[in-house]
Amino acid sequence: MTRSRDDNVRVVIVGSGIAGLCAAARLAHHGPRVLVLERHATPGGKMRSLPSAAGPVDAGPTVLTLRGVFDELFHDLGERLEDHLTLIPQRILARHFWPDGSRLDLHDTEDDSAEAIRAFAGSRAAAQFRTFSARARTLFNGFDAPVMQAPAPSLPGLAAHVMRNPHLLRPMAPLSTLADVLNHSFDDPRLAQLFGRYATYVGGSPYHVPGLLALIWQAEAAGVWVVHGGMHRLACALQDLAQARGAEFRFGAHVERIEATPQDGTRAVLLADGTRIPADTVLFNGDPKALATGALGPDCAHVAPQTRAAPRSLSAEVWAFAATPQGPDLAHHNVFFRDDPKSEFDALDRGALVPDPTLYVCAQDRGQPGPSGAPERFEIIANAPPLQDAPHKEDHEQCQTRTFRTLARFGLTFDPTPEAAALTTPAGFDRLFPASDGSLYGQSPHGMTAAFKRPTARTAIPGLYLAGGGTHPGAGVPMAALSGRHAVAAIMQDRTSISTSRKTAMPGGTSTGSAPTGAARSASSRS
Repeated sequence: MTRSRDDNVRVVIVGSGIAGLCAAARLAHHGPRVLVLERHATPGGKMRSLPSAAGPVDAGPTVLTLRGVFDELFHDLGERLEDHLTLIPQRILARHFWPDGSRLDLHDTEDDSAEAIRAFAGSRAAAQFRTFSARARTLFNGFDAPVMQAPAPSLPGLAAHVMRNPHLLRPMAPLSTLADVLNHSFDDPRLAQLFGRYATYVGGSPYHVPGLLALIWQAEAAGVWVVHGGMHRLACALQDLAQARGAEFRFGAHVERIEATPQDGTRAVLLADGTRIPADTVLFNGDPKALATGALGPDCAHVAPQTRAAPRSLSAEVWAFAATPQGPDLAHHNVFFRDDPKSEFDALDRGALVPDPTLYVCAQDRGQPGPSGAPERFEIIANAPPLQDAPHKEDHEQCQTRTFRTLARFGLTFDPTPEAAALTTPAGFDRLFPASDGSLYGQSPHGMTAAFKRPTARTAIPGLYLAGGGTHPGAGVPMAALSGRHAVAAIMQDRTSISTSRKTAMPGGTSTGSAPTGAARSASSRS
């Protein structure tokens, strides 16, 4: 076994997903030497792209929301987001199509969306939309700080927060699902179907996620930005920022094991090629289930034990390709709905697929200045069950039929039809992201207490930390970025605690300091 010469590496980050990249930049800015190890050839994790005849095409997240999370990150690094990326605000947030021929655009202002809904479904529907939007704002503003921004929220803490703010109790509808809330909010079932789709943003079904998740609409209503060149540019910009502050990146570096003991904490990471890299601090930016199932060795197999048996969030069949489209005019975000949403989610619950799924179509080159080129770049997503629920056969032909025959019914066709290389299935996602079961969002968001069952940044092993979409506060680009911020705060706090303990050592070697806080579990963590 080869011993690395990186004996003075202080923080090793395993994985360069969005959380790992945000953490690397923040940590390097604070001063510790940072080494990022990534098994793939490029940064970004699920923020990935595939080659096409028109250039790299997004095969993961497609737009930026909650921009303030990244404005804050760049500001903390002494930078401005707009100096590194060109962000294009979207006047049309999403364009929605139904099999009956109806179509609805949602806009970047409530007034414009309300007017579009009035034309679509009448004045009563527009008024109901305004009421629902007010509810979503109340929920988002009420739970942003105590849940999403908090490093370790707890159910008792949330209950106390609601008791102090009783105006939150009615809009959160604690005993209702999102579907219940929407069915009571809208007379028109198409609008309930539309806003129910936001449950899939965190990998869930509107019939099982809590009504509190109505707040997801506010995250999109607050603004949607297209990153010029594709979302992978954000990953590259964060890598550049981290490297400019001294962070080192190694790609094609597959971490096979993390060495650690409950008493002494992390000691090293071992690569598949035999390289051993000493590290007293390790940030794992991957699915926590990989640790819990022993995929990174037995030393960390007791970390995040709840993930072993916890239900998984949805997966997807994702196409990323270039082609020339014919058919309806597309925005950047487009959703083609099926008639009956419940039967599709019921099928997903059973580990099955319907022949005519709801489809999300990102026309990557739309919503930007100037005409779209030919061919254009597209990403198409159909929800699919994780492998945990149904061993998924990678049948390119069936998936192609399901996707493109459904779109053809709306009059949308592509020339050429993409080949198998453009498709990623749940099994493909599991290969890309080990121990994920193909799930794209970590643990299932179903149930009122789901948000409190995710692992948080600190673990039971001193020096081992977690970040990513499977860690609090959950899935999505802004949430993963926040998890990276939480992890950095925990690392820096614990390093300061250790340093302070050492500085207070008495003559003769007796220390008056307390044990490192990294050895303790955070209040709500079950890792």
